[in-house]
Amino acid sequence: IVKKETQMRRAISPRERLAPCILFQETGETFSSLSFQYRVGVSTISEMVMETCAALYKVMKKDFLKTPSTEAEWRGIAHEFQSKWQFPHCLGALDGKHIRIQPPAKSGSLYHNYKSSFSVIMMAAVDANYKFIYAIVGTQGRVSDAGLFAQSDLRQAMDQGRLNFPPPEPLPSSDIMMPYMFVGDEAYPLRCDLMKPYPYRQMEHSQRVLNYRLSRARRVVENAFGILANKLRVFRSTICLEPDKILTITNYES
Repeated sequence: IVKKETQMRRAISPRERLAPCILFQETGETFSSLSFQYRVGVSTISEMVMETCAALYKVMKKDFLKTPSTEAEWRGIAHEFQSKWQFPHCLGALDGKHIRIQPPAKSGSLYHNYKSSFSVIMMAAVDANYKFIYAIVGTQGRVSDAGLFAQSDLRQAMDQGRLNFPPPEPLPSSDIMMPYMFVGDEAYPLRCDLMKPYPYRQMEHSQRVLNYRLSRARRVVENAFGILANKLRVFRSTICLEPDKILTITNYES
C-alpha cells in the first residue's frame, strides 16, 4: 500500500491508509463519514479501504486462515474437541452467516433471504478454540447452507480426499470404528465426513444425548461468528457496497 510521491502531489502514507480501513471494519461507518473525519475524498477513502483490505488478506491469510493439510494437524483439532466439548473425531464446526447488504441494482430477489433482508452468505469452519480454519464468502442470500456447501471448494476437496483426513479409528474406550468428520446443523447433508443431528421427532434417549453433544461441538462456530461481529462491527450493519467489494472487505479471494 506504499505509493510513490510525484511533483504534483504528496502520497498518502501507509499509516494514513491503514487507519480508515481499520475504523471502517471496526465500526461499519460509511465512506462519507470517514471522508469527513480524515479530510479525504470519498472516492479516495473507497480506494484506500479496498486496497488495504486486499493487501492485509494477501499478507496474513497463511497465518490466520490456514486450513489443516496433514493428519497430525487434523488430529490436534479433534483432540481439542474431545477434551473441551466431549465430542470425539470432530474436525471442525460448519455454519453459515448472512452479511446484510444494500440490494444491488437490477438484482431482483437474488440476494433476498429467508430473514426478509438482502445479504451475501459466509460459510466457515471453526476449530474448538473459535479459530477460523476455512471460510468462503459471496454467495447470494437466497441460497441455503446446503446449497452453499454443495458448490464450495471445501466439498470438492472432501469428495476428492485432498484434505488428508485421518482414517477411521475406534471411539475412546470402545471398539466401534468411527470416521473423522465435520459437524453441522440440520441444513447440511449427512455424509461420512459430515454429521448433523437427528430429526427432533420421536427421538430415543441415546439420540437425544448425541444431539446434545453435537450441539455442544457445533455452537463454537456460532460463538465465533458472534465474536467476529463484535470485533468487526461492519458485520452488524448493512453494508452499502457492491457484492464484489464486499468480498474484498471481508478479506476473501476466490
